[in-house]
Amino acid sequence: MKSGVLAAVVAYTLWGILPIYWKALQSVPALEIMSHRTVWSLAFVLILLAARQQWAWIRRVREHPRTLLTFVGSACLLGLNWTTYIWAVNAGHVVDSSLGYFINPLVSVLLGVLFLRERLRPWQGVAIGLAAAGVVFLTVGLGAFPWIALTLAGTFGFYGLLRKTAPLGSLEGLSLETALLSIPTLAYLIVLEISGTASFVHAGPSTSLLLALTGVVTAFPLLMFAYAARHVRLATVGILQYIAPTLQFLLGVLVYHESFTQTRLFGFAAIWLALLIYSCEGLLVERRRRAGRLPAG
Repeated sequence: MKSGVLAAVVAYTLWGILPIYWKALQSVPALEIMSHRTVWSLAFVLILLAARQQWAWIRRVREHPRTLLTFVGSACLLGLNWTTYIWAVNAGHVVDSSLGYFINPLVSVLLGVLFLRERLRPWQGVAIGLAAAGVVFLTVGLGAFPWIALTLAGTFGFYGLLRKTAPLGSLEGLSLETALLSIPTLAYLIVLEISGTASFVHAGPSTSLLLALTGVVTAFPLLMFAYAARHVRLATVGILQYIAPTLQFLLGVLVYHESFTQTRLFGFAAIWLALLIYSCEGLLVERRRRAGRLPAG
């Protein structure tokens, strides 16, 4: 249990400070960073699969084309999420990015209701309504639709929905997704190299090293999270997940000095209150289930 909690904390902390890494690559276009992230992640997970001799899943994918189609969808969502996030961080929108990951759990609950016929408990409905009000307030108050936050929350929410119904584990699924994504991204990197505009090797050793390590930076916290998910209660993971957007938010405001006006404060406050309601309700339901006063599931 303790090792699982530690793994979850490590995973969410690494995700929370990831903007520092992308900022170090600010001179490289977001699409190029995402392409390297995909290709090097594939290389990293293939090494892990080779070390474990974990190849049986490939046959299952070949025998079930629908699985491949599912992962084509999840790969596209993952690529859009990664590109949007990297661009947003390096364009000075770390706070907006954190908002996306704050509201992501509520988006996931809503998608579960819409697509998996899960029942929405009353206080979950209150939390979703309050978060929606916060988003509307930010849209009206700032005069701009919070597309960065909603793109990140929406793509990751639908990504989680597809992965929830997919038959592959975390490592196998990431391997297939990065393999599919690597087809267009590797071609893109080759075009950059031919045109003489590629950053890798040509932008200096430090930039090249950072680009090559994007695979480790991507896969390691995912593996930590996968371990935590097997050893930690869902309610605990639900609370710990706010470490990442909280650290992102603090980096945006305190380190990168992004604007945080009174309008943003009120909008964020509504969403934070929604998350407090959602988290407390989840903990109470989990406690009642463990006490045998509610059915499991």
